[in-house]
Amino acid sequence: MGEAKRKALKAQKPVAVDTFGGRIHVEWDPAAAVTPLGQLPFFIDFLKVSGVFDAWVNDCPLTYVSNNAPDKRAVLATFLLSILAGHHRYAHITGIREDTIHPELLGVQKLVSEDAARRALARIDESAGLAWLARHLGKTTQPLLSTPWILDLDTTVKCLYGKQEGAVAGYNPHKPGRPSHSYHSALMANTRLALGIEVMPGNESAPAHGMPGIWAWLDALPASERPALLRGDIAYGNESVLREAEARNQPYLTKLRLTKNVKRLVTRLFAHPDWEKAGQGWEGREDTLQLSGWSRSRRVIVLRRQIKGDVLLAAQDDPQGTLAFIESKATAAAYEYAVLVTSTAHEILTVAQLYRDRADAENNFDELKNQWGWGGFTTHDLKRCRLMAGMVALVYNWWNLFVRLANPHKHHEAITSRPLLLHGVATKTRHGGQTTLTITSQHAKQATIQAVLTRLAAFLTSLKSTAEQFTDAERLALILRRAFAKFLRGRMGPPALRFAGRLTM
Repeated sequence: MGEAKRKALKAQKPVAVDTFGGRIHVEWDPAAAVTPLGQLPFFIDFLKVSGVFDAWVNDCPLTYVSNNAPDKRAVLATFLLSILAGHHRYAHITGIREDTIHPELLGVQKLVSEDAARRALARIDESAGLAWLARHLGKTTQPLLSTPWILDLDTTVKCLYGKQEGAVAGYNPHKPGRPSHSYHSALMANTRLALGIEVMPGNESAPAHGMPGIWAWLDALPASERPALLRGDIAYGNESVLREAEARNQPYLTKLRLTKNVKRLVTRLFAHPDWEKAGQGWEGREDTLQLSGWSRSRRVIVLRRQIKGDVLLAAQDDPQGTLAFIESKATAAAYEYAVLVTSTAHEILTVAQLYRDRADAENNFDELKNQWGWGGFTTHDLKRCRLMAGMVALVYNWWNLFVRLANPHKHHEAITSRPLLLHGVATKTRHGGQTTLTITSQHAKQATIQAVLTRLAAFLTSLKSTAEQFTDAERLALILRRAFAKFLRGRMGPPALRFAGRLTM
Protein backbone atom coordinates (compact mmCIF):
# COMPACT_ATOMS: atom_id res chain seq x y z
CA MET A 1 0.00 0.00 0.00
CA GLY A 2 1.46 3.34 -1.05
CA GLU A 3 1.84 6.40 1.14
CA ALA A 4 -0.95 8.23 -0.75
CA LYS A 5 -3.40 5.42 -0.04
CA ARG A 6 -2.44 5.42 3.63
CA LYS A 7 -3.08 9.13 3.91
CA ALA A 8 -6.41 8.74 2.09
CA LEU A 9 -7.56 6.05 4.52
CA LYS A 10 -6.34 8.06 7.50
CA ALA A 11 -8.31 11.11 6.31
CA GLN A 12 -11.59 9.22 6.05
CA LYS A 13 -14.18 9.87 8.71
CA PRO A 14 -15.03 7.06 11.18
CA VAL A 15 -17.82 4.75 10.09
CA ALA A 16 -20.79 4.33 12.42
CA VAL A 17 -21.80 0.70 12.99
CA ASP A 18 -24.78 -0.54 15.04
CA THR A 19 -24.03 -3.59 17.19
CA PHE A 20 -25.88 -5.47 19.91
CA GLY A 21 -23.75 -3.55 22.38
CA GLY A 22 -24.72 -0.22 20.93
CA ARG A 23 -23.40 2.06 18.23
CA ILE A 24 -19.65 2.21 17.73
CA HIS A 25 -17.43 4.22 15.39
CA VAL A 26 -14.81 2.42 13.31
CA GLU A 27 -11.74 4.01 11.81
CA TRP A 28 -8.65 2.71 10.02
CA ASP A 29 -5.03 3.39 10.89
CA PRO A 30 -2.91 1.70 8.18
CA ALA A 31 0.30 3.23 9.51
CA ALA A 32 0.05 1.62 12.97
CA ALA A 33 2.88 -0.80 13.76
CA VAL A 34 0.75 -3.81 14.72
CA THR A 35 0.64 -7.47 13.71
CA PRO A 36 -1.64 -10.45 14.43
CA LEU A 37 1.43 -12.73 14.60
CA GLY A 38 2.73 -11.02 17.70
CA GLN A 39 4.67 -13.97 19.12
CA LEU A 40 6.66 -14.59 15.95
CA PRO A 41 9.80 -12.77 17.28
CA PHE A 42 10.46 -15.78 19.52
CA PHE A 43 10.59 -18.01 16.44
CA ILE A 44 12.81 -15.49 14.67
CA ASP A 45 15.14 -15.65 17.69
CA PHE A 46 15.26 -19.43 17.21
CA LEU A 47 16.09 -18.98 13.50
CA LYS A 48 18.92 -16.57 14.31
CA VAL A 49 20.49 -18.57 17.12
CA SER A 50 20.37 -21.81 15.14
CA GLY A 51 21.70 -20.07 12.01
CA VAL A 52 19.33 -22.03 9.75
CA PHE A 53 17.68 -19.03 8.09
CA ASP A 54 20.88 -17.15 7.24
CA ALA A 55 22.46 -20.32 5.86
CA TRP A 56 19.33 -21.03 3.79
CA VAL A 57 19.33 -17.52 2.31
CA ASN A 58 23.06 -17.44 1.59
CA ASP A 59 22.95 -20.83 -0.14
CA CYS A 60 19.91 -20.04 -2.30
CA PRO A 61 20.61 -20.37 -6.05
CA LEU A 62 18.33 -17.41 -6.88
CA THR A 63 20.15 -14.61 -8.71
CA TYR A 64 19.05 -11.30 -10.24
CA VAL A 65 20.85 -8.97 -12.64
CA SER A 66 18.50 -5.97 -12.56
CA ASN A 67 19.02 -3.21 -10.03
CA ASN A 68 15.25 -3.01 -9.63
CA ALA A 69 14.88 -6.70 -8.79
CA PRO A 70 13.74 -7.66 -5.28
CA ASP A 71 16.25 -8.72 -2.67
CA LYS A 72 16.77 -12.49 -2.44
CA ARG A 73 16.42 -12.37 1.34
CA ALA A 74 13.11 -10.49 1.01
CA VAL A 75 11.76 -13.18 -1.33
CA LEU A 76 12.62 -15.99 1.08
CA ALA A 77 11.36 -14.01 4.08
CA THR A 78 8.04 -13.61 2.24
CA PHE A 79 7.78 -17.35 1.64
CA LEU A 80 8.71 -18.06 5.26
CA LEU A 81 6.00 -15.77 6.67
CA SER A 82 3.40 -16.98 4.17
CA ILE A 83 4.00 -20.66 4.97
CA LEU A 84 4.05 -19.98 8.71
CA ALA A 85 0.75 -18.12 8.48
CA GLY A 86 -0.85 -21.25 7.00
CA HIS A 87 -1.30 -19.97 3.46
CA HIS A 88 -2.19 -22.36 0.63
CA ARG A 89 -2.13 -19.98 -2.34
CA TYR A 90 0.29 -17.39 -3.66
CA ALA A 91 -2.57 -14.89 -3.64
CA HIS A 92 -2.65 -15.12 0.16
CA ILE A 93 0.72 -13.35 0.28
CA THR A 94 -1.16 -10.10 -0.28
CA GLY A 95 -2.63 -10.49 3.21
CA ILE A 96 0.78 -10.08 4.90
CA ARG A 97 2.52 -7.62 2.56
CA GLU A 98 1.84 -4.59 4.76
CA ASP A 99 3.37 -6.17 7.87
CA THR A 100 5.48 -3.35 9.29
CA ILE A 101 7.11 -5.35 12.07
CA HIS A 102 8.43 -8.75 11.00
CA PRO A 103 10.25 -7.85 7.76
CA GLU A 104 12.62 -5.69 9.79
CA LEU A 105 13.12 -8.49 12.32
CA LEU A 106 14.05 -10.83 9.45
CA GLY A 107 16.56 -8.31 8.11
CA VAL A 108 14.60 -6.99 5.10
CA GLN A 109 12.87 -3.71 4.33
CA LYS A 110 9.60 -5.10 2.99
CA LEU A 111 7.98 -8.24 1.66
CA VAL A 112 7.52 -8.95 -2.04
CA SER A 113 4.28 -9.36 -3.97
CA GLU A 114 2.74 -12.68 -4.97
CA ASP A 115 3.81 -12.13 -8.58
CA ALA A 116 7.39 -11.43 -7.55
CA ALA A 117 7.37 -14.59 -5.43
CA ARG A 118 6.14 -16.72 -8.33
CA ARG A 119 8.66 -15.18 -10.72
CA ALA A 120 11.46 -15.79 -8.24
CA LEU A 121 10.75 -19.51 -8.16
CA ALA A 122 10.68 -19.56 -11.96
CA ARG A 123 14.23 -18.12 -12.02
CA ILE A 124 15.68 -20.92 -9.88
CA ASP A 125 17.21 -23.80 -11.78
CA GLU A 126 15.22 -26.90 -10.86
CA SER A 127 18.14 -29.24 -10.14
CA ALA A 128 20.04 -26.61 -8.15
CA GLY A 129 16.89 -25.58 -6.28
CA LEU A 130 15.92 -29.11 -5.28
CA ALA A 131 19.48 -29.85 -4.16
CA TRP A 132 19.52 -26.61 -2.13
CA LEU A 133 16.29 -27.50 -0.33
CA ALA A 134 17.42 -31.11 0.24
CA ARG A 135 20.66 -29.92 1.87
CA HIS A 136 18.89 -27.65 4.33
CA LEU A 137 16.12 -30.15 5.03
CA GLY A 138 18.85 -32.64 5.89
CA LYS A 139 20.40 -30.20 8.37
CA THR A 140 17.26 -30.33 10.52
CA THR A 141 17.57 -34.10 11.01
CA GLN A 142 21.23 -35.02 10.45
CA PRO A 143 22.28 -34.81 14.14
CA LEU A 144 19.51 -37.32 14.98
CA LEU A 145 20.65 -39.90 12.43
CA SER A 146 23.44 -41.17 14.70
CA THR A 147 20.79 -42.61 17.05
CA PRO A 148 18.54 -45.59 16.17
CA TRP A 149 15.71 -44.29 14.01
CA ILE A 150 12.99 -45.56 11.68
CA LEU A 151 12.47 -44.42 8.08
CA ASP A 152 8.79 -44.23 7.12
CA LEU A 153 8.00 -44.22 3.41
CA ASP A 154 4.64 -43.32 1.94
CA THR A 155 2.92 -41.53 -0.93
CA THR A 156 0.06 -39.07 -0.72
CA VAL A 157 -2.17 -37.58 -3.41
CA LYS A 158 -2.61 -33.87 -4.11
CA CYS A 159 -5.78 -33.30 -6.14
CA LEU A 160 -5.59 -30.74 -8.94
CA TYR A 161 -8.36 -28.76 -10.62
CA GLY A 162 -6.69 -27.23 -13.65
CA LYS A 163 -4.38 -28.04 -16.54
CA GLN A 164 -1.11 -28.18 -14.63
CA GLU A 165 1.94 -30.06 -15.81
CA GLY A 166 1.77 -33.62 -14.47
CA ALA A 167 -1.93 -33.33 -13.64
CA VAL A 168 -2.99 -36.80 -14.74
CA ALA A 169 -5.34 -39.36 -13.25
CA GLY A 170 -3.66 -41.97 -11.10
CA TYR A 171 -4.31 -43.87 -7.90
CA ASN A 172 -6.80 -41.78 -5.95
CA PRO A 173 -9.05 -43.77 -3.58
CA HIS A 174 -11.08 -40.75 -2.44
CA LYS A 175 -11.64 -39.04 -5.81
CA PRO A 176 -11.16 -41.63 -8.58
CA GLY A 177 -10.38 -40.10 -11.94
CA ARG A 178 -9.36 -36.72 -10.50
CA PRO A 179 -6.02 -35.43 -11.93
CA SER A 180 -3.37 -35.18 -9.25
CA HIS A 181 0.28 -35.03 -8.25
CA SER A 182 1.95 -37.78 -6.24
CA TYR A 183 4.01 -36.75 -3.22
CA HIS A 184 6.63 -39.42 -2.43
CA SER A 185 7.74 -38.72 1.13
CA ALA A 186 10.34 -39.91 3.60
CA LEU A 187 9.65 -39.22 7.29
CA MET A 188 11.52 -39.86 10.53
CA ALA A 189 9.23 -41.85 12.79
CA ASN A 190 8.35 -40.50 16.26
CA THR A 191 9.87 -37.08 15.55
CA ARG A 192 7.27 -35.97 12.95
CA LEU A 193 10.12 -34.52 10.85
CA ALA A 194 10.27 -34.66 7.05
CA LEU A 195 13.40 -36.18 5.52
CA GLY A 196 12.62 -35.74 1.84
CA ILE A 197 9.88 -35.11 -0.70
CA GLU A 198 9.56 -35.80 -4.43
CA VAL A 199 6.61 -34.46 -6.43
CA MET A 200 5.68 -36.54 -9.48
CA PRO A 201 2.76 -36.78 -11.92
CA GLY A 202 -0.39 -38.41 -10.61
CA ASN A 203 0.14 -41.67 -12.48
CA GLU A 204 3.57 -42.17 -10.88
CA SER A 205 2.40 -43.03 -7.37
CA ALA A 206 3.97 -46.51 -7.27
CA PRO A 207 7.14 -46.94 -5.15
CA ALA A 208 9.08 -47.80 -8.31
CA HIS A 209 9.03 -44.08 -9.19
CA GLY A 210 10.11 -42.73 -5.81
CA MET A 211 12.48 -45.42 -4.54
CA PRO A 212 15.49 -44.62 -6.80
CA GLY A 213 15.87 -41.30 -5.01
CA ILE A 214 15.51 -42.99 -1.61
CA TRP A 215 18.16 -45.60 -2.44
CA ALA A 216 20.55 -42.92 -3.69
CA TRP A 217 20.05 -40.93 -0.49
CA LEU A 218 20.57 -43.99 1.73
CA ASP A 219 23.68 -45.01 -0.19
CA ALA A 220 25.18 -41.57 0.48
CA LEU A 221 24.67 -41.91 4.25
CA PRO A 222 27.45 -43.33 6.43
CA ALA A 223 26.65 -46.78 7.79
CA SER A 224 26.29 -45.35 11.30
CA GLU A 225 23.51 -42.98 10.17
CA ARG A 226 21.34 -45.38 8.22
CA PRO A 227 17.92 -46.26 9.63
CA ALA A 228 17.46 -49.14 12.00
CA LEU A 229 14.30 -50.02 10.07
CA LEU A 230 12.75 -49.12 6.72
CA ARG A 231 8.97 -49.20 7.05
CA GLY A 232 6.26 -48.90 4.42
CA ASP A 233 2.66 -49.80 3.74
CA ILE A 234 1.28 -52.47 1.43
CA ALA A 235 2.61 -50.72 -1.70
CA TYR A 236 6.21 -51.33 -0.59
CA GLY A 237 5.78 -55.09 -0.01
CA ASN A 238 7.04 -56.04 -3.47
CA GLU A 239 10.11 -57.80 -4.81
CA SER A 240 11.89 -54.70 -6.15
CA VAL A 241 11.81 -52.85 -2.82
CA LEU A 242 12.61 -55.90 -0.68
CA ARG A 243 15.43 -57.03 -2.95
CA GLU A 244 17.11 -53.60 -2.95
CA ALA A 245 16.81 -53.39 0.84
CA GLU A 246 18.38 -56.83 1.27
CA ALA A 247 21.23 -55.92 -1.08
CA ARG A 248 22.07 -53.07 1.29
CA ASN A 249 21.55 -55.11 4.48
CA GLN A 250 18.78 -52.66 5.31
CA PRO A 251 16.21 -54.10 7.78
CA TYR A 252 12.65 -53.60 6.57
CA LEU A 253 9.03 -54.11 7.61
CA THR A 254 6.13 -53.88 5.18
CA LYS A 255 2.69 -55.34 4.65
CA LEU A 256 1.68 -57.85 1.97
CA ARG A 257 -1.36 -57.84 -0.26
CA LEU A 258 -3.75 -60.72 0.39
CA THR A 259 -3.04 -62.45 -2.91
CA LYS A 260 -3.97 -66.06 -3.64
CA ASN A 261 -0.73 -67.52 -2.28
CA VAL A 262 -0.82 -65.28 0.81
CA LYS A 263 -4.39 -66.41 1.51
CA ARG A 264 -3.26 -70.01 1.11
CA LEU A 265 -0.71 -69.45 3.88
CA VAL A 266 -3.36 -67.86 6.11
CA THR A 267 -5.64 -70.87 5.54
CA ARG A 268 -2.87 -73.30 6.40
CA LEU A 269 -2.05 -71.53 9.66
CA PHE A 270 -5.66 -70.90 10.70
CA ALA A 271 -6.20 -74.20 12.51
CA HIS A 272 -2.81 -74.12 14.24
CA PRO A 273 -3.31 -73.82 18.02
CA ASP A 274 -0.16 -71.89 18.98
CA TRP A 275 -0.98 -68.27 18.15
CA GLU A 276 1.01 -65.71 20.16
CA LYS A 277 -0.34 -62.50 21.67
CA ALA A 278 0.43 -59.55 19.36
CA GLY A 279 -1.22 -56.72 21.31
CA GLN A 280 -4.48 -54.77 20.97
CA GLY A 281 -6.54 -57.92 20.45
CA TRP A 282 -4.30 -59.32 17.72
CA GLU A 283 -2.50 -62.66 17.75
CA GLY A 284 0.20 -63.84 15.38
CA ARG A 285 2.05 -66.75 13.85
CA GLU A 286 5.47 -66.75 12.20
CA ASP A 287 6.31 -68.60 8.98
CA THR A 288 8.34 -68.29 5.79
CA LEU A 289 6.92 -67.57 2.35
CA GLN A 290 8.21 -67.37 -1.20
CA LEU A 291 5.75 -65.86 -3.65
CA SER A 292 5.95 -66.57 -7.36
CA GLY A 293 7.57 -63.22 -8.14
CA TRP A 294 10.09 -63.38 -5.29
CA SER A 295 13.73 -64.32 -5.68
CA ARG A 296 13.88 -65.93 -2.22
CA SER A 297 11.79 -66.99 0.74
CA ARG A 298 11.22 -64.42 3.45
CA ARG A 299 10.02 -64.24 7.04
CA VAL A 300 6.35 -63.32 7.36
CA ILE A 301 4.14 -62.64 10.35
CA VAL A 302 0.46 -63.54 9.99
CA LEU A 303 -1.74 -61.48 12.31
CA ARG A 304 -5.40 -62.07 13.04
CA ARG A 305 -8.01 -60.43 15.24
CA GLN A 306 -11.45 -61.78 15.99
CA ILE A 307 -14.29 -59.55 14.81
CA LYS A 308 -16.73 -58.91 17.62
CA GLY A 309 -20.36 -57.99 17.16
CA ASP A 310 -22.44 -58.40 14.02
CA VAL A 311 -20.68 -58.78 10.69
CA LEU A 312 -22.32 -57.26 7.62
CA LEU A 313 -21.70 -59.02 4.31
CA ALA A 314 -22.63 -57.91 0.80
CA ALA A 315 -23.13 -60.44 -1.96
CA GLN A 316 -20.76 -59.24 -4.70
CA ASP A 317 -22.60 -61.06 -7.49
CA ASP A 318 -25.98 -59.62 -6.57
CA PRO A 319 -26.69 -56.36 -8.50
CA GLN A 320 -29.13 -55.35 -5.75
CA GLY A 321 -26.39 -55.51 -3.15
CA THR A 322 -28.15 -57.96 -0.84
CA LEU A 323 -26.90 -57.60 2.74
CA ALA A 324 -26.58 -60.46 5.20
CA PHE A 325 -25.80 -60.31 8.91
CA ILE A 326 -23.69 -62.88 10.72
CA GLU A 327 -24.63 -62.85 14.38
CA SER A 328 -21.78 -62.63 16.87
CA LYS A 329 -23.23 -65.68 18.66
CA ALA A 330 -22.49 -67.87 15.65
CA THR A 331 -20.31 -70.86 16.40
CA ALA A 332 -17.74 -69.92 13.72
CA ALA A 333 -15.50 -67.02 14.73
CA ALA A 334 -14.86 -64.30 12.15
CA TYR A 335 -11.36 -62.84 11.86
CA GLU A 336 -9.62 -60.01 10.08
CA TYR A 337 -6.09 -60.66 8.87
CA ALA A 338 -2.88 -58.83 8.10
CA VAL A 339 0.34 -60.35 6.79
CA LEU A 340 3.67 -58.60 7.37
CA VAL A 341 7.03 -59.35 5.76
CA THR A 342 10.21 -58.40 7.60
CA SER A 343 13.93 -59.07 7.64
CA THR A 344 14.21 -58.34 11.36
CA ALA A 345 14.46 -60.96 14.11
CA HIS A 346 12.08 -59.18 16.50
CA GLU A 347 9.44 -61.23 18.27
CA ILE A 348 5.87 -61.17 16.95
CA LEU A 349 4.56 -58.69 19.53
CA THR A 350 7.33 -56.19 18.68
CA VAL A 351 6.85 -56.53 14.93
CA ALA A 352 3.10 -56.01 15.23
CA GLN A 353 3.53 -52.92 17.37
CA LEU A 354 6.17 -51.50 15.04
CA TYR A 355 3.78 -51.73 12.12
CA ARG A 356 0.90 -50.23 14.10
CA ASP A 357 3.14 -47.29 14.93
CA ARG A 358 3.51 -46.64 11.19
CA ALA A 359 0.00 -45.16 11.19
CA ASP A 360 1.47 -41.96 12.66
CA ALA A 361 2.88 -41.20 9.20
CA GLU A 362 -0.68 -40.60 8.02
CA ASN A 363 -0.98 -37.85 10.62
CA ASN A 364 2.05 -36.14 9.08
CA PHE A 365 0.39 -36.11 5.67
CA ASP A 366 -2.85 -34.77 7.08
CA GLU A 367 -0.99 -31.96 8.83
CA LEU A 368 1.24 -31.07 5.88
CA LYS A 369 -1.63 -31.05 3.38
CA ASN A 370 -4.40 -29.45 5.43
CA GLN A 371 -2.56 -27.24 7.93
CA TRP A 372 0.50 -26.33 5.87
CA GLY A 373 0.93 -25.80 2.13
CA TRP A 374 1.25 -29.23 0.52
CA GLY A 375 -2.36 -29.07 -0.60
CA GLY A 376 -1.84 -25.76 -2.41
CA PHE A 377 0.75 -23.36 -3.92
CA THR A 378 -0.04 -24.80 -7.35
CA THR A 379 1.38 -23.42 -10.59
CA HIS A 380 1.09 -24.60 -14.19
CA ASP A 381 4.64 -25.94 -14.22
CA LEU A 382 5.76 -28.87 -12.10
CA LYS A 383 9.09 -27.26 -11.18
CA ARG A 384 7.64 -24.61 -8.90
CA CYS A 385 5.30 -27.16 -7.30
CA ARG A 386 8.37 -29.23 -6.42
CA LEU A 387 10.27 -26.25 -5.03
CA MET A 388 7.32 -25.14 -2.90
CA ALA A 389 6.79 -28.67 -1.57
CA GLY A 390 10.40 -28.73 -0.37
CA MET A 391 10.12 -25.22 1.07
CA VAL A 392 6.96 -26.10 2.99
CA ALA A 393 8.64 -29.24 4.39
CA LEU A 394 11.64 -27.18 5.51
CA VAL A 395 9.58 -24.50 7.31
CA TYR A 396 7.43 -27.29 8.78
CA ASN A 397 10.56 -28.87 10.27
CA TRP A 398 11.81 -25.54 11.63
CA TRP A 399 8.47 -24.83 13.29
CA ASN A 400 8.30 -28.34 14.76
CA LEU A 401 11.75 -27.90 16.30
CA PHE A 402 10.68 -24.59 17.80
CA VAL A 403 7.45 -26.03 19.21
CA ARG A 404 9.33 -29.04 20.58
CA LEU A 405 11.64 -26.66 22.41
CA ALA A 406 8.58 -25.21 24.10
CA ASN A 407 7.18 -28.66 24.94
CA PRO A 408 9.65 -31.55 24.34
CA HIS A 409 7.16 -34.16 25.54
CA LYS A 410 4.41 -33.75 22.95
CA HIS A 411 3.90 -32.92 19.29
CA HIS A 412 1.46 -30.08 18.68
CA GLU A 413 -0.03 -29.86 15.21
CA ALA A 414 -0.15 -26.44 13.59
CA ILE A 415 -3.86 -26.06 14.26
CA THR A 416 -2.93 -26.02 17.96
CA SER A 417 0.61 -24.65 18.00
CA ARG A 418 -0.08 -21.52 15.93
CA PRO A 419 -2.71 -20.12 18.34
CA LEU A 420 -0.45 -21.11 21.22
CA LEU A 421 2.93 -19.80 20.11
CA LEU A 422 2.38 -17.59 17.07
CA HIS A 423 -0.89 -15.67 17.23
CA GLY A 424 -1.32 -12.58 19.36
CA VAL A 425 -1.81 -8.91 18.55
CA ALA A 426 1.46 -7.01 19.01
CA THR A 427 2.09 -3.27 18.97
CA LYS A 428 5.58 -1.89 18.31
CA THR A 429 6.80 1.25 20.06
CA ARG A 430 10.17 2.99 20.18
CA HIS A 431 11.44 5.04 23.11
CA GLY A 432 14.94 6.02 24.12
CA GLY A 433 16.50 3.97 21.33
CA GLN A 434 14.73 0.80 22.53
CA THR A 435 12.14 -1.11 20.54
CA THR A 436 9.32 -2.75 22.50
CA LEU A 437 6.64 -5.17 21.33
CA THR A 438 3.55 -5.28 23.51
CA ILE A 439 1.63 -8.53 22.96
CA THR A 440 -2.06 -9.00 23.69
CA SER A 441 -3.15 -12.63 23.49
CA GLN A 442 -6.78 -13.75 23.54
CA HIS A 443 -5.86 -17.38 24.21
CA ALA A 444 -7.34 -18.86 27.39
CA LYS A 445 -3.86 -20.18 28.30
CA GLN A 446 -2.11 -16.88 27.80
CA ALA A 447 -0.37 -17.00 31.21
CA THR A 448 1.04 -20.45 30.44
CA ILE A 449 2.09 -19.34 26.96
CA GLN A 450 3.91 -16.32 28.36
CA ALA A 451 5.78 -18.50 30.84
CA VAL A 452 6.75 -21.04 28.16
CA LEU A 453 8.01 -18.41 25.72
CA THR A 454 9.92 -16.64 28.49
CA ARG A 455 11.71 -19.88 29.37
CA LEU A 456 12.33 -20.55 25.69
CA ALA A 457 13.93 -17.12 25.22
CA ALA A 458 16.09 -17.77 28.28
CA PHE A 459 17.25 -21.09 26.80
CA LEU A 460 18.20 -19.45 23.49
CA THR A 461 20.07 -16.70 25.37
CA SER A 462 21.89 -19.36 27.39
CA LEU A 463 22.73 -21.20 24.19
CA LYS A 464 24.21 -18.07 22.62
CA SER A 465 26.46 -17.42 25.62
CA THR A 466 27.37 -20.99 26.65
CA ALA A 467 27.96 -22.29 23.13
CA GLU A 468 29.29 -19.07 21.62
CA GLN A 469 32.34 -20.84 20.22
CA PHE A 470 30.23 -23.52 18.52
CA THR A 471 29.41 -23.58 14.83
CA ASP A 472 25.84 -23.22 13.60
CA ALA A 473 25.68 -26.98 13.02
CA GLU A 474 26.76 -27.67 16.61
CA ARG A 475 24.26 -25.18 18.01
CA LEU A 476 21.52 -26.80 15.94
CA ALA A 477 22.57 -30.16 17.38
CA LEU A 478 22.11 -28.75 20.88
CA ILE A 479 18.66 -27.48 19.93
CA LEU A 480 17.71 -30.90 18.57
CA ARG A 481 18.92 -32.51 21.78
CA ARG A 482 16.66 -30.25 23.82
CA ALA A 483 13.72 -30.53 21.43
CA PHE A 484 13.83 -34.32 21.26
CA ALA A 485 14.86 -35.13 24.79
CA LYS A 486 12.14 -37.77 25.00
CA PHE A 487 13.08 -39.36 21.68
CA LEU A 488 16.79 -39.46 22.60
CA ARG A 489 16.31 -40.70 26.15
CA GLY A 490 18.66 -43.64 26.74
CA ARG A 491 20.29 -43.26 23.33
CA MET A 492 23.87 -42.24 22.78
CA GLY A 493 24.47 -39.33 20.46
CA PRO A 494 27.45 -37.27 19.27
CA PRO A 495 29.27 -35.03 21.80
CA ALA A 496 27.32 -31.94 20.71
CA LEU A 497 24.06 -33.69 21.53
CA ARG A 498 25.28 -34.86 24.94
CA PHE A 499 26.62 -31.38 25.76
CA ALA A 500 23.10 -30.00 25.53
CA GLY A 501 22.19 -31.72 28.75
CA ARG A 502 24.01 -28.95 30.61
CA LEU A 503 21.78 -26.24 29.15
CA THR A 504 18.60 -25.48 31.05
CA MET A 505 15.43 -23.68 30.14
